[in-house]
Amino acid sequence: MASSKSSQTTRNIVIALLALWSIISVIIIVVWATSPDMKGASQCRKEMQALTEKHEGAKVVWTKDRKALEDLVRQGWRNQTALHKQIDQYKEQIQSLNISLNASQSENVILNGSITILESKIEEYKLIEGNLTTEISLQKDHIEALEHNLTLKAQELASCEASRLASVQLQTVAERQTQVCETNKQNLQKQLKKCKDMDLHVHEYHVEPDDNGAQGITTSSVTLAMIVCLSLLLVP
Repeated sequence: MASSKSSQTTRNIVIALLALWSIISVIIIVVWATSPDMKGASQCRKEMQALTEKHEGAKVVWTKDRKALEDLVRQGWRNQTALHKQIDQYKEQIQSLNISLNASQSENVILNGSITILESKIEEYKLIEGNLTTEISLQKDHIEALEHNLTLKAQELASCEASRLASVQLQTVAERQTQVCETNKQNLQKQLKKCKDMDLHVHEYHVEPDDNGAQGITTSSVTLAMIVCLSLLLVP
């Protein structure tokens, strides 16, 4: 509204100036025409006609200028209206930008808080990582010790297995030797039985003339039986 009033005032001022200029021109013409000078009537008429023509030309020019000025004023109003619309649009855009800026500032505050929290968590994670690294080192040492113990136990187990196999082999040999001894025992028992049977047979078929003779025969029989038994035992 202020711009339209300013344009109206400008147009009124221009129109007033043109009207004033026309009035001043008429006054000058009248004064010049009524002034006592040495000019002739015909010359005055010519000058009056020339001034009238000039005045008409000036009037036509003034009319054209007035129309051009009115067109300019109308164009100014249109431009001013368009500018007002653009200004309103810019104001709305500025308000939107301010709202967006406030939202962005709020988001920045939230993000800064989140960054601070994340930085503190990162520090905590670094401490946890350090503790875990130390614990992993201890676990590695413990694992290495366990692996060493396992190696020793494996060696002991292998030694025990070798000892067991040796014991099994010795047991097998002992069992075989026991079987051989048992067989030899049975053979010896059979041979001893034969010796006893032979001794008994000798006692049955020999006559004893007296006590001394009987003792000598018995001793000889026993000796003979022992020799036979020993010879049988020595036979493989």
